[in-house]
Amino acid sequence: MRMIDVKAFTASEAWGALDVASIDGATVRLHWTDQPYIWHVNDGEEVFVVLDGEVDMHCRGEDGETVHRMRPGDIFHAGDGDEHVAHPVGVARVLVVERAGSV
Repeated sequence: MRMIDVKAFTASEAWGALDVASIDGATVRLHWTDQPYIWHVNDGEEVFVVLDGEVDMHCRGEDGETVHRMRPGDIFHAGDGDEHVAHPVGVARVLVVERAGSV
């Protein structure tokens, strides 16, 4: 067993991660970032939970691009094939659950 102090976690580069667990082919990782990620499409489902800070989640779909401001406790679910990118507003810490080896 272990406890993780989310607010104390930092990384040497944007989107640096702490592996929390691997469960039946899925990874659970805590990420620290102060920079946007890249537009991407996962090769499976992804669950993205803001734990600290704020994140603007940009999504592209049939209706064009939308942006959702996420705050601590907010959850974003991307299905297989959903194009998206996360832009932190300052420093953010997020928990990501996705298939091991996913982008």
